[in-house]
Amino acid sequence: MDNEIGALFLRCSSTKLEQMTGFLTSCLNRLSDDQVWKRDGAHENTVGNLILHLCGNMRQWIMHGVGGAADVRLRDKEFSADGGMTVAELIALFEETVRESRSVIDSLAPEKLVEKTVPQGREVTKLEAIYQVVGHVQQHVGQIILLTKQICRTDLDLTMPRPR
Repeated sequence: MDNEIGALFLRCSSTKLEQMTGFLTSCLNRLSDDQVWKRDGAHENTVGNLILHLCGNMRQWIMHGVGGAADVRLRDKEFSADGGMTVAELIALFEETVRESRSVIDSLAPEKLVEKTVPQGREVTKLEAIYQVVGHVQQHVGQIILLTKQICRTDLDLTMPRPR
């Protein structure tokens, strides 16, 4: 792989995770501790569940798959949780998980992107593992943005504030 392209991919991936952290934090700062755990049915995930899920996914795919740390993920617990953490604790958990993920990404040499790894029992390159995580974070942060808009009944003006 061309090292310049690899370095660009790593920088863009790290930057995108930082941007998503800002969006998520902005959403959570608008919600109460009760609102982040509210669900209208067993078929729904709460904002809190989505945050736990994203942190578990980043740990499994980045810290374990790319960085070589032990795989400590308990995926079912991410979705079965129904409270126990405040907004401030969820923000801190997400920020710390992203900080650790970015540290792994930022320290990876571009030529290592083609190396194979096996998170979740699937053999992928380290590039694919990072790509999976960044897309996954964007997907679920988008859901959290939508849920926050619905709960707060307002636009959040995250990307382009407009006069109202």
